[in-house]
Amino acid sequence: MPSSLVRRFVVVAALASILALAGCVPEPSPSAAPEASASTGAEPSPSGSTDASPTPSPSSTAKTIAMPTDCRAILTAPVLAELGETPLNDPAFGSTGVQPDGSLICVWGDPGADTTNLTTTITKISRGPALDLLNGLADDEGFTCYTPDGGTRCEKTWTNETYPVTDGRTLFWRDDVLIDTRFSNLAPSGYTNAIVTSLFG
Repeated sequence: MPSSLVRRFVVVAALASILALAGCVPEPSPSAAPEASASTGAEPSPSGSTDASPTPSPSSTAKTIAMPTDCRAILTAPVLAELGETPLNDPAFGSTGVQPDGSLICVWGDPGADTTNLTTTITKISRGPALDLLNGLADDEGFTCYTPDGGTRCEKTWTNETYPVTDGRTLFWRDDVLIDTRFSNLAPSGYTNAIVTSLFG
């Protein structure tokens, strides 16, 4: 049996077991993921165990999370300090800020620069589609996935094809909310964790 099918079988079996035990087993307390080193420019995967096929933890009643409306308010002072004078939501990047469907798009970057930018989209997505998305990234694109802070996080970095800089993508899903960040040569330490804390406490 192909390894991807084996992983998907394991995911289905794990979800069935979690659902069966959800009523009697308390939810484990989340563990914080380590922060990035300033020298890498990217948030690295943790030193702990990872799961190639992510399994967002289902709950009987997902909390209703208020969608953010301010790209600066969801970040901490240290993260904002790292971003410095980087422009936010320049009109050259198209539609940013709060969208008609309630999602939020934050684009940090100078439209005149060839690289060095960061785009975060925060949107509502239910467990089924989220699981399909994260499984696809793990199975087909080599993302590393783990389960910090009561949710599921998948991430990957690579070298830019044109410039000697690091590009990457980090996703975090919890309570039907997906934080999806793509970056090139701009990944402030603790960026994703700051948004997670802002949204989920």
